[in-house]
Amino acid sequence: MRASRLVSLLLLLQTRGRMTAQELAGELEVSVRTVYRDVESLSGSGVPIYADRGPAGGYQLLDGYRTRLTGLTGDEAGTLFLAGVPGPAAELGLGSVLAAAELKLRASLPGELADRADRVRDRFHLDAPGWFRADEPTPHLATVADAVWRERLLEVRYRRWKAPREVTRTLSPLGVVLKAGRWYLVALSRDKITAYRVVNVLDAELLDEPAQRPPGFDLAAFWQTWTERYESSVYTARATVRMTPEALDRMAYFFPPEMSRVARASAGPVGADGRLTTTVPIESVRHGHIELLKLGADVEVLDPPELRERFAETARGLADLYSATGPEG
Repeated sequence: MRASRLVSLLLLLQTRGRMTAQELAGELEVSVRTVYRDVESLSGSGVPIYADRGPAGGYQLLDGYRTRLTGLTGDEAGTLFLAGVPGPAAELGLGSVLAAAELKLRASLPGELADRADRVRDRFHLDAPGWFRADEPTPHLATVADAVWRERLLEVRYRRWKAPREVTRTLSPLGVVLKAGRWYLVALSRDKITAYRVVNVLDAELLDEPAQRPPGFDLAAFWQTWTERYESSVYTARATVRMTPEALDRMAYFFPPEMSRVARASAGPVGADGRLTTTVPIESVRHGHIELLKLGADVEVLDPPELRERFAETARGLADLYSATGPEG
């Protein structure tokens, strides 16, 4: 651990130039006293590092000195594929490994390419979670990811929607997927590959036995097929509605993506009354009622009759409620 930290300190000075002890401590997540000891060790081993005193001072390498200690470990090389998503990498327990890999890569680049890499980082950022959603608590994500990386069996206690609500499964983990801020584990269980919400994992234990991975398994291809099948199985009904163009635009912000996508694709022309007719996929009458209420009077349900009647009942109830003279009626 200390040898790795010394290399990181050296590479920080090589790539960034002069840095204060406080800045180094913050980057390495150690105390300032530890930085003092590490700098003394590097100097004692022949590294030309010196200190400038004063408010603008700090540690610096002798001009022209460059270390060759930029080789990546296996774990560091693997995490480079997560370089654009540092937040999720940290959730997976790989934040420090990714930081070390990026630092080594940055130190090995010629000056012009290194500057270009810095400009890309300064100008592009990925924010994975969807709008108006807080991060999900996933205390067992690191264990799940560890099972994936090490190709080991994983025993989980899992909460599902049908009875019995809690089940115990032994899984062969095949991959993890981050979808709109939600983590999923793709795993093989009982000769069937499916996806599990990591937030519903109540307990997870890494086993000693090797996991089974089907030959030629393609995580991206499986996920595409699985999501299409899942969406088609969820939205088993349709509602025909008339709405304002503004309501159709707002659907992208407040509705599940599939509902918004189908509504926009099915939308007809705007009529003289300023409304258009379209089709919205729904799970059930109850689900359609809850979701479409978000649009208020900007949407009118035409079909099915059960959903239209439920909206009529809601409208009558609201009219009775708000026609009272005051809060105490």
